[in-house]
Amino acid sequence: MKTMLALTTCLSGIVALSASQFAFAANPASIHSPRKATPHAQVRKASSKKSVPQSTEAASAESVVVLGAGAARETQTVSRRAIQEMTPGTSPFKTLSKLPGVMFTSSDPLGSYEWSQQIIIRGFDQSRLGFTMDGIPLGNLAYGNDNGLSIGRALETENNGPSTLTQGAGALGVAASNDLGGALQFTSVDPTKKFGVDVAGTIGSASTWRTFARINSGELKGGGRFYVSYNHQDANKWKGDGVQVQDQANAKYVQPFGEHVKLTVYGDWSKRKENDYQDLSLAQIKKYGYNLDNITGNYALAKQIATAYQTGTAFPSSVQDQDTVYYNAAGLREDAMGYGRLDFDITSRLKGFVTGYGHTNTGEGAWVTPYLATPAALGGSPLTTRTTEYDIHRAGFIGGLTYKIANHTIDWGFWFENNNFEQARRFYALQDSGSPSSIHWYQGNAFYTQWQSTFNTKTYQVHLGDTWQIMPALKLTYGFKSLIVDNSARALSGNLLGTPTGTTYPSGSLSASNGFLPQIGANYRINQHNEIFADFARNMAAYDSAQTSGPFSTTIAGFEVLQKKLKPEMSNTEELGYRFHNRTFQASVTGYYVEFQNRLLAVTQGVGIQGNASILSNVGGVTARGVDVAANWKFARNWSLFASYAFNNSLYDNNVYADGVISARIKGKHTVGMPANLANVELGYDDGAIWGNVLMQFQDKRYYTYTNDASVPANAIFNLNVGYRFQSQNWFLRGVDAQINVTNLFNKRYVATVGSNGFVNSDPSGTFQTLQAGAPRMVFFTLRKHFD
Repeated sequence: MKTMLALTTCLSGIVALSASQFAFAANPASIHSPRKATPHAQVRKASSKKSVPQSTEAASAESVVVLGAGAARETQTVSRRAIQEMTPGTSPFKTLSKLPGVMFTSSDPLGSYEWSQQIIIRGFDQSRLGFTMDGIPLGNLAYGNDNGLSIGRALETENNGPSTLTQGAGALGVAASNDLGGALQFTSVDPTKKFGVDVAGTIGSASTWRTFARINSGELKGGGRFYVSYNHQDANKWKGDGVQVQDQANAKYVQPFGEHVKLTVYGDWSKRKENDYQDLSLAQIKKYGYNLDNITGNYALAKQIATAYQTGTAFPSSVQDQDTVYYNAAGLREDAMGYGRLDFDITSRLKGFVTGYGHTNTGEGAWVTPYLATPAALGGSPLTTRTTEYDIHRAGFIGGLTYKIANHTIDWGFWFENNNFEQARRFYALQDSGSPSSIHWYQGNAFYTQWQSTFNTKTYQVHLGDTWQIMPALKLTYGFKSLIVDNSARALSGNLLGTPTGTTYPSGSLSASNGFLPQIGANYRINQHNEIFADFARNMAAYDSAQTSGPFSTTIAGFEVLQKKLKPEMSNTEELGYRFHNRTFQASVTGYYVEFQNRLLAVTQGVGIQGNASILSNVGGVTARGVDVAANWKFARNWSLFASYAFNNSLYDNNVYADGVISARIKGKHTVGMPANLANVELGYDDGAIWGNVLMQFQDKRYYTYTNDASVPANAIFNLNVGYRFQSQNWFLRGVDAQINVTNLFNKRYVATVGSNGFVNSDPSGTFQTLQAGAPRMVFFTLRKHFD
């Protein structure tokens, strides 16, 4: 109720206002906040035929992937239909992963389990990519996100519109302060002009079930229209004990004011809770298999393991040490987000928009740890529940003007955001007798606050650009953006049973700024079907404001040194490409060269669950060279073939030094997490009624150590999606469609995520627990119905 009230308040305010890494990760302890830090209906198309639920011709003609014809940089757009053909609730990242250069993986079948979500593009991990939804910044998508939220919590998958990926560098106006390696821009669908109700239900493996309902108002008196939607999703983990549950609601309202002004208001509420899968090592997989997981159903064994560790006695025969298995872990998130946007045509040449947005988040990563016992007076268990607790309050404004004069289209825009973030590490008591209740939802009455801090981040960005149509066949785009991000932190005292324990982490401020981040690109159309393009972009990444990543995650002494010499990460990206397109065939080939400078490296002390401070410093750079290839061919009536291939050669430029001595000899080594080769092949059929596709995705070997002495083997995974849209005038069948989705069709056992618990210099014995097992074959069935 508090969150719904917050959302209502946020939207009311906005309406009132509107009416007036590289996987050369910054943190070897994580590609998304380290676990040491954070335990943790398709809208029908109009048809001139009789009232069938969807135009057969429209369905079969829609391109699943559009390869950015006319753009001055590599870009692709994935259609809404491609997203809707996946199992409802699937992360849009999984759909985008078939695009060239995109490595996405997760240990759950839908790609929605946030601890294991990993997206790397041309070697840049999600902490160095830009993400927006309807232009609203989603932040860096780290697990313990300090400045945003995942797309799965910002937008229901049924309301996804087309999604656009720019691999090299996002457009100047993208609201992101960390887009070193590109940008992913998601959109939400608009309300329809006709009244309609959509309902859907999904059932499947691991007791998965999902319900969804959406009401479109149709066009109201005055021209406005809206939709409201709600879904509930519940699934067991595919191994071990635990559930992954989400409730979510979306609302969107569009109101024109005459012919020249339009108001759009959007609101989202999401409450997500998910039990974690165990992080594995190569040695564990070899000894115990891929199904090793947390022992949530065996509290007695968990206590035995903790007691053995704390007393120095023998461990139970089924485990090797205190880190072989843990009792339980979970991630909890509740978000409310909204925006109001005014679009206006001032004159026939001058157009503009202004957006106000707000986002609140309460989050908790919970982990039952054997490293600290519950005091005897509070229950006496050898285990405690350790949490990392989050609280985000951010608000911002985005605006822009576009002016056309002669052969020029001039674009100016701004973005400002104020973000207040709070974070704390706390421990909660467990009873020695019986089994603890679920660690789902938030704990109370912590007996120990290890640390707590408050952060403020202010982001200022302006951009100016021009698109110059020099001649009918030649277009030049050029401009720059200026970015300033001010970070400040205030560390608060911890306490143990009411006794202050002082501060461990630093207070202070840092700023990352650059007044001139240029972009320039050209597109030359050779003839009707052929074009070439080239571009250059320079970008900067701001510092993280968190206790679990970035410069404030180090010690007080370490931060004092950093303030004097730390530099923000930078990238220079160059692209040269060719495209071909006609009525049945699209293709693109892009070569790129990237220089990544001032790479930040954080060295974590001890295993992840201990949550020790890290040491951060600039350690050199990375050079990446590669080629992206994509083709989309409609080779016969109703049949299509999509294929993509990417080669990436990303190498560290420097060894890592500590006190003048080499601490990691990694110069010339491949960057962690990113495969050298990626390939996707999808065969599709769609006649408007029957549709289906089979997708093969290949990932090459991936390293999880900086010295490249440990890796996981290549894998090739197949997914199958088939469905039927009923073409009937019968009231019962009209507007009905059904689909079956099969993930990991051939039941391949493989490692999905690498680096879930960070990266290390070396792991010769294969004992570092930072891998997530991929889900086995799973099957889902969905039935939808549209009511007029």
